[in-house]
Amino acid sequence: MALSGDAAMVLFYDFAGDPADHDAWHSREHLHERLSVPGFLRATRWVGEGEGPRYLVIYEVDAVSVATAPAYLERLENPTPWTAQVMPRFRGMMRGFSHVVAGAGYGLGGVALAVRFAPGPGAESRLSDWIARKILPEMMAEPGMVASCLLRPAPPPPMTREQSLRGPDAFLPWVLFATAYDRAALERVATAAIVAGAFAENGAAAAPAMGLYALHCFATAEEVARTLPPRA
Repeated sequence: MALSGDAAMVLFYDFAGDPADHDAWHSREHLHERLSVPGFLRATRWVGEGEGPRYLVIYEVDAVSVATAPAYLERLENPTPWTAQVMPRFRGMMRGFSHVVAGAGYGLGGVALAVRFAPGPGAESRLSDWIARKILPEMMAEPGMVASCLLRPAPPPPMTREQSLRGPDAFLPWVLFATAYDRAALERVATAAIVAGAFAENGAAAAPAMGLYALHCFATAEEVARTLPPRA
């Protein structure tokens, strides 16, 4: 698998103003706070290259039930002062918990491809089977690729005080996520293995949206358990 758990919380978004404000908050407070919640395993922050949302954040969790766990909801209903200051500057938040449907390879590369798409009515199984049997193996056959996975969204999490600070989130679609250590390999996969027409032929409701991302920050729950929360 490309992820360390059976589920993940995925976020795509932009940020108003200086990105350094976001990055300081996210790195110095928010990652530590989230990875202190039971069930959160690992977190990665990615920065987009080209079109698409600037940020992609993935929190790997042991199950989608973390979305409604008391410990997690308690954090969401009681945002820190720094979080309350930053949240209104988020733009276009697309957020949700997802099941890991299939995966290939292991480890984490420094560059990533994120493909967002939605199955047509009744085509969920056909499309996910095609991706698992054909697309993921083809991607991993490309030298320079590291790992990939298919994420299927769970029902949207409940509205919380933290979310109200930035406004309602957009629903997260299905996501095909892959990482590589060779940027050229990832670009070849993006143009060859992921074909919009093939997605439609195999049950996608529309052409997928793609984005290339570079790894920006990485942390694990094990690290957090051994450190004190950083100071603002």
